[in-house]
Amino acid sequence: MTRRNLVTAAGGVALASASASAASDTKPMILVLTKLRLRNSADNQMARCSDFLANSVMPAAQRAGVGTMGFFASLIAPDTPYLLAVMSYPSLAAMEAASAKMAADKEYSKALEAFDSQPGLNYVRMERSVLRGFDAMPGIEVPPSEGKRPARIFELRTYESNSSTSLKKKIKMFADGEIAIFRKSGLLPVFFGETIIGPNMPNLTYMLAYDDLTSREKNWKVFGSSPEWQKLRSTPGLSDAEIVSNISNVFLRPLPFSPIK
Repeated sequence: MTRRNLVTAAGGVALASASASAASDTKPMILVLTKLRLRNSADNQMARCSDFLANSVMPAAQRAGVGTMGFFASLIAPDTPYLLAVMSYPSLAAMEAASAKMAADKEYSKALEAFDSQPGLNYVRMERSVLRGFDAMPGIEVPPSEGKRPARIFELRTYESNSSTSLKKKIKMFADGEIAIFRKSGLLPVFFGETIIGPNMPNLTYMLAYDDLTSREKNWKVFGSSPEWQKLRSTPGLSDAEIVSNISNVFLRPLPFSPIK
């Protein structure tokens, strides 16, 4: 793990200009998902990385002028344990600019050097995907916070398609009604994005928030039985068999310091 790689990673975990109002923006934002794969070992990678993200990355990101951040840990998922950072930027150029500012931040550089000098491994590997927000939901919507309410559970869902053409049909399907039906059913969207750099393309990824797993099951049942959804999914050319080749999902919990929780 080199200093240069982690500087770049930290630029990636900084979330720029993301708030509930982002959904009203007309230009889709760039969404970046950074996954830090960990192992349960004497190195205590979960605590190391969580502390560094909370005490060094987030303050440096704020000094660089970025906005809301979201940090999560795997709850029910393959390859557990891992940490996931979600971010949004107005453009790829804005993402590069934020990364450069953090790399030039002396306080952050000192903290990074100390982080890197620890014995053992801080994390196993890093994976990253870059998404483009949907026209129908251009950025991140931060779930409302009601004082000291319990932290939510978040679900990250990825839909793979056989071709870019069928993927665009699925994206249009979300825009033409599926997202609206989510909201009516009590499902709380956080973001939607088409993967432009990442594995298993073509695909899209989106995040939903729930009060708990019981609420998740209840709201999905409402969605599945919705007459609007039944009509939309029965439209010729829009069945899963025609436009979706694989669906995968994971459940996440927000870290204590995550502004999205």
